[in-house]
Amino acid sequence: MGRAHEVRAASMAKTAAAKSKLNNKWSRLIYMAAKGGVPDPDLNQNLKNVIAKARREQVTADVIKRAIDKAKGSDQTSYTELLLEGFGPGQSQLVIECLTDNHNRTQTAVKIALQKCGGKPAQSGSVTYQFSHLAIFTFKGLDEEEAVMALLEADVEPKDSYTEKDEETGEDLVTIEGEYSDYTKIREALVAYKADLEFVTDEITWYTENKVDLETEKEVEQFERLLAMLDEDDDVQDVYHNVNYTPSEE
Repeated sequence: MGRAHEVRAASMAKTAAAKSKLNNKWSRLIYMAAKGGVPDPDLNQNLKNVIAKARREQVTADVIKRAIDKAKGSDQTSYTELLLEGFGPGQSQLVIECLTDNHNRTQTAVKIALQKCGGKPAQSGSVTYQFSHLAIFTFKGLDEEEAVMALLEADVEPKDSYTEKDEETGEDLVTIEGEYSDYTKIREALVAYKADLEFVTDEITWYTENKVDLETEKEVEQFERLLAMLDEDDDVQDVYHNVNYTPSEE
């Protein structure tokens, strides 16, 4: 299995979300993007990009429309990003991205989940320093040399780039990794070079190569329960961890 797949899927290890969880996540992100500017994707580039990502995850048009309509109304709900860190069972470490209108509620819920599953909250920076905070783009329709040149011409230097074959189609997939703070610059440079570029991955993520194995059946059970509890919390958007673990597909 290639590095591109590893970075995008197994090693980042986002929790597998139920449809309602997925819809809630993207409803909040679309609402925020619409509320932060004009609630029209034709006039709000950030909103347009968020909607495109939601559609790639098969969020329905109705969910998207309701989130935009909510932003157009008098609703004054204010969501803010909250990054939490934790030590789980065994040697597991977790980076937990949240989007919430109540920090105390979210911090308490995450703390309880960690403690019930053999873990504990971690101080800010005690886990994330072992992870890389990356902007990752995987796409087809542009070769690696062209992509890197487009970035350099835009005065953006990628951290890494590589090409792998799509296991299903056999097409070349190019992946560009950059600093998370360069996300917008990288995306704009790629789209400026090729407007109809087809993105497979387009996100900011946390990634670590320092992965560990859970040593006992109890640790595995605790870890799976922890992921399930975090997944059930609507304030939790994404979870990244350092465990060699792939959720079973139901």
